[in-house]
Amino acid sequence: NIPEYAIAFHAVATVGGINTTINPTYNAEEIAYQLKDAGAKYLLTIPLFMEHAVAAAAEVGGIEEIFVFGEAEGATPFAALLQNNGQLQPTEIDVKNDLVVLPYSSGTTGLAKGVMLTHYNLVANMAQVVTMEALEDNDVLAGVLPFFHIYGMVLILNYALAEGATVVTMPRFDMVQFLELIQQHKITVAHLVPPIVLGLAKHPIVDKYDVSSLRSIISGAAPLGPELTAEAAGRLGIIVKQGYGMTELSPVSHFMAGEESIRDGSVGYAIPNTETRVVDVATGEDLGPGQDGELWIRGPQVMQGYLNKPDATAETIVEDGWLRTGDIGHIDVDGYWFIVDRLKELIKYKGFQVPPAELEALLISHPSVSDVAVIPVPDEEAGEIPKAFVVRSGDASAEELMAFVKEHVSTYKQVRELEFVDAIPKSLSGKILRRVLRDQEMAKRGG
Repeated sequence: NIPEYAIAFHAVATVGGINTTINPTYNAEEIAYQLKDAGAKYLLTIPLFMEHAVAAAAEVGGIEEIFVFGEAEGATPFAALLQNNGQLQPTEIDVKNDLVVLPYSSGTTGLAKGVMLTHYNLVANMAQVVTMEALEDNDVLAGVLPFFHIYGMVLILNYALAEGATVVTMPRFDMVQFLELIQQHKITVAHLVPPIVLGLAKHPIVDKYDVSSLRSIISGAAPLGPELTAEAAGRLGIIVKQGYGMTELSPVSHFMAGEESIRDGSVGYAIPNTETRVVDVATGEDLGPGQDGELWIRGPQVMQGYLNKPDATAETIVEDGWLRTGDIGHIDVDGYWFIVDRLKELIKYKGFQVPPAELEALLISHPSVSDVAVIPVPDEEAGEIPKAFVVRSGDASAEELMAFVKEHVSTYKQVRELEFVDAIPKSLSGKILRRVLRDQEMAKRGG
């Protein structure tokens, strides 16, 4: 997250290119997969990540040039692209059909999928959100959440600039620096994730800083419980609200509107021009208020599909353009929406998506592992952490297996707990019964 990111991002969009944004914690192998799948031609990075960038580009082939903010051996300085006559060549863009971003969303059944979003998808979603959360010219936003993620990309980077507000960027999150920036720059609106809200609610260091400029905190990417919402709001004396969405929705579908409509634990109302159904998972029938089912959503923010994955697209976007979210929730009699569980199995670690299938596939490749299942377990700081249940066939220790995982995946995907078991519960079709493991784990933890 640096100011130059906005220049590069919007320059690519302006000339009709497609931005595929990459998690900076990815290793070279993960970067290479995304570059190859997306068909990337150019790679832009910073000197700190050059080693992984060069290795990934070499593995993939087809990368015509690497650009870098600043200077680094083997890359063209981004500043060189600014050495021109300033005349922009006209570009024909079909806003409804031309892709502008291709972020990657993790799935439960394999590697990450490229989510195809058009100019229309993103602009429509910002137009929808502005009716629920208007910004003023003098608003200052905290650029804390990563711009590569759809949340930071649209709701901080794009939305703030479109509304004429100011964004104060942070290359990486640090609580002390975050508080200093609020105090120094008089930040008024902060889009956050639950672990940061937790820190604002509980960390004693908060009392050392003047955060009175804050008027609103918006939490997303993972559920924020009503108790934590109330605690943070009470301590800071401000509004704390949350919304709901996903990469496939550009990203917002539900949002808590004005101060008078706050209801702790709720993600608010469906935003304008958005339809939501609650569908019985077993029967496919629509359900009424207070009944939990899978949320299906339709609106101008729904993605075009998954790149090169027609089967996955067909499973997610069904008849008449309804997008199956994979999340379980309900609407109450007053029109407030609540998310209660995930039909999909993704683990939300500090707002990042961790696909258990990827960790299972990695662990099962170890010679000392004969079977494995990975589930989320609650964690106060991270929200959820990955825990592995392993049927051991060799003599490797839990520490050795976790170190093995650490060698192959990004920091946020690492297995944080590991337990040896005699067998993994499965259905007759061979599907892992994660719910059984989750229920057993909750019982052990007294949940």
